[in-house]
Amino acid sequence: MASSSACLVGNGLSTRSTDLKLRRDIYGRHFLSSSLPSLAMRSKAVLVRANLDQRQHEGRRGFLKFFLGNVGVGVPTLLRSGKAYADDQGISNSRMSYSRFLEYLDKDRVKRVDLYESGTIAIVEAISPELGNRLQRVRVQLPGLSQELLQKFREKNIDFAAHNAQEDSGSLLFNLIGNLAFPLLLIGGLFLLSRRSSGGMGGPGGPGFPLAFGQSKAKFQMEPNTGVTFDDVAGVDEAKQDFMEVVEFLKKPERFTAVGARIPKGVLLIGPPGTGKTLLAKAIAGEAGVPFFSISGSEFVEMFVGVGASRVRDLFKKAKENAPCIVFVDEIDAVGRQRGTGIGGGNDEREQTLNQLLTEMDGFEGNTGIIVLAATNRADILDSALLRPGRFDRQVTVDVPDIKGRTEILKVHGSNKKFDSDVSLDVVAMRTPGFSGADLANLLNEAAILAGRRGKTAITSKEIDDSIDRIVAGMEGTVMTDGKSKSLVAYHEVGHAVCGTLTPGHDAVQKVTLVPRGQARGLTWFIPSDDPTLISKQQLYARIVGGLGGRAAEEVIFGEPEVTTGAAGDLQQITGLAKQMVVTFGMSEIGPWSLMDSGAQSQDVIMRMMARNSMSEKLAEDIDAAVKRLSDSAYEIALTHIRNNREAIDKIVEVLLEKETMTGDEFRAILSEFVEIPVENRVPASVPAPVTV
Repeated sequence: MASSSACLVGNGLSTRSTDLKLRRDIYGRHFLSSSLPSLAMRSKAVLVRANLDQRQHEGRRGFLKFFLGNVGVGVPTLLRSGKAYADDQGISNSRMSYSRFLEYLDKDRVKRVDLYESGTIAIVEAISPELGNRLQRVRVQLPGLSQELLQKFREKNIDFAAHNAQEDSGSLLFNLIGNLAFPLLLIGGLFLLSRRSSGGMGGPGGPGFPLAFGQSKAKFQMEPNTGVTFDDVAGVDEAKQDFMEVVEFLKKPERFTAVGARIPKGVLLIGPPGTGKTLLAKAIAGEAGVPFFSISGSEFVEMFVGVGASRVRDLFKKAKENAPCIVFVDEIDAVGRQRGTGIGGGNDEREQTLNQLLTEMDGFEGNTGIIVLAATNRADILDSALLRPGRFDRQVTVDVPDIKGRTEILKVHGSNKKFDSDVSLDVVAMRTPGFSGADLANLLNEAAILAGRRGKTAITSKEIDDSIDRIVAGMEGTVMTDGKSKSLVAYHEVGHAVCGTLTPGHDAVQKVTLVPRGQARGLTWFIPSDDPTLISKQQLYARIVGGLGGRAAEEVIFGEPEVTTGAAGDLQQITGLAKQMVVTFGMSEIGPWSLMDSGAQSQDVIMRMMARNSMSEKLAEDIDAAVKRLSDSAYEIALTHIRNNREAIDKIVEVLLEKETMTGDEFRAILSEFVEIPVENRVPASVPAPVTV
């Protein structure tokens, strides 16, 4: 019993290394057999103290497994006296090598040997000369239990015994409890945490929902400092005016309430991507000076049912606490899509979120003092209940800017850039029809990068031109060196330029180049004289003729067998344009009809699939015939232009092959020597004005 107690003390002192069989090795002080009985009474106290120390340094799981595991091992150890592991009962205060053990065995110093672990570990009681011939218990690692060693034990008359490696039922029970304690404690902790964080049981985001999934993720600024004001927003004057009224209402509400006006509950920003909808929201936040919430429509919906509706409730609850305030929902089409348009049933989670949003904006209780701003580029798919007055009182269209708006936007983004004297922002604005505010900002940034790469101190018109080409057509490629291919591309591009210039109503040529960009081997650039907000039938037809000019030049110059695939993109564009003239604009002999359902022209795939096909087979045949007649007549005109101006085309191609890039003024100067350009297509030579920002 004394030896058993000594082993327990060693177990309590060494708590760092533990394996499946509870092996523990103690190095350091020597425990003599004479002191073992005195340690038996203190073993339990030492064990508890070791466990308390372990609890201060280890985590919850380590402490539980350590405590329960040691209790499961320690209690049976105190109660049993014979059968145990070597680590339970045979851990010694020192070790002895196998060779030294054989030496002690030969000198008759070994008195007793206890064998454990199938004879691989021995606890030896031997007389140690170093300790004054006193009895010492040591541990010996045996290579194996051989018959020669057992025979030697018998010859030396040594008391030896083998111990079975079996656990008793008490240790097994406590080990089982130790393994199950941590998972049960973890589950209980999560349950208590969810109760404590939400204060009871309930649905998602409400009481009892773990980890606060239902809380709104809106970013809140009590005094928003976005660094953007209305002075930083250009090109959208009408939208700015609407929002200035909202800001003025928030700052001086008495001016409006005196005449019975009420503040708009919601303002919806509609427009293509990059036109400045989010920038306007930042400007409102910077100008109004009231609490500002901003969130994306996709942040409402999660994988759990009911989370979106809960987040809407939480958002408006916080907004009411800080009223008057502004709530900005970007990309509201992610949650405000029209209900009942799903195939095989709608999305219940998204529709629940939308229903909650409708209720919070204008429901039974109302939301006094909260202005909801929302932005989308897909207003055609929004639910009609969301767009009605009382929810979104105003719908502001933020469209692509006109030439004046582009000039103002370029001045705003060019205020911190250095331009050369040959750069005119008016010319840049004229060359960039259809560019949004984001496109123009990217254009000037690309030009600045090119200027820095080329080692220039200011941005020149060369960097502006290259940046426009890169944004519209792609990266610049390597110029072709093959004579035949290069000549064919030159005639193709000059064919576009000649047919476009000689057809009344066509846009003016800006430049012709043989420098490849993207998938194009050459490019002909046209620049409109004014913004193409309203396009006439003559202009559309002239564009079809100009688009077919490249194919016509290949056929006339090289012969029909030498026609290449280079006109594939041109044919796709002019076919689509001709079909629009017939089907959408009513510019054919069929008559001024809209021949296609509006749903079939929607950007939404589902709405196009659900659109009713009201077109008869006869009408479809008439449409195809009208499109073919338009294309055929335009191609005949293009062939006529190429045949009648062969000498001028050869001269222009000769210059183009030498220079690789020709400006519009140079092109028109050479062409006018051979043929008279229509009056409506004549363009005076451009003289760049100095940039003013």
